[in-house]
Amino acid sequence: MPDQKPKGEEQEEKAAGSAVPLTRADRARTVASVLRRQVMRGAFFGGVLPDERALIAEFGASRNTVRQALGLLRDEGLVERRRGVGTVVVGRAYEHPLGALSGLAEVLQRHGEVVNEVREARVIRPPLTVSRRLALPDGSKAVYLERLRRVDGIPLSLDCTYLIPEVGEPLLAHAGRTPRTLENHDVFDLIETATGTPLGSAEVSVHATVPDPATCAVLEMPEGCALLAVERLTLLADGRPADLEFLHLRGDRLTLHATLDRAAGHTAPADSSLL
Repeated sequence: MPDQKPKGEEQEEKAAGSAVPLTRADRARTVASVLRRQVMRGAFFGGVLPDERALIAEFGASRNTVRQALGLLRDEGLVERRRGVGTVVVGRAYEHPLGALSGLAEVLQRHGEVVNEVREARVIRPPLTVSRRLALPDGSKAVYLERLRRVDGIPLSLDCTYLIPEVGEPLLAHAGRTPRTLENHDVFDLIETATGTPLGSAEVSVHATVPDPATCAVLEMPEGCALLAVERLTLLADGRPADLEFLHLRGDRLTLHATLDRAAGHTAPADSSLL
């Protein structure tokens, strides 16, 4: 006699309405995706998730599926099981908006103390690709900053920044006159303060990657955690490139957020009969 699936799992497959059979791992991943978002947004009062029976009812899932989903979140360092309490949140993520040109400290200062550990701050001869992105003549110099960003002591990002000389050199001079300037301020604030020149806009690209062991160690990331690699070219108000940043963000601690308007720049299809 063939093995029978638990009743809850049969209901899950029927509810899916898919021609492709779903495994328990598929269903657990779906449940974990919703719970992960709730955990990151601080949706659970007191930091305690609903008990298993409530989650089974909410998601229409089996007990095994719910437990597997919670196991995924536990492996990511977001929750843990505590006897007599239940499943509690032990890690959180912060949102960084993409719709505004803001630094990490500007965005996250309301969540805790943002501190920058300066690993490098010096004049260098940048790679050719960087020089061209900054519209610098081949062979010219630039200012390089490397900083580890923390919120309440937790590493969130490792930032590698290249600045054009007329921006970076006054910034280094300003930092030299004022102790701990680089530790306590965003690069954007430092640029505008040191040069008296406002920033204008930025070009941003993001992709997910697996961190190399050295970066993983610096950011104190759990094994297997994803890294958000952000490249940001920031322009002065007059359109000149000011700095090129390569930001390495912990995927388990930072989320990138934007509000998008479909009506802006959207053109309806010429043949609406295809819809």
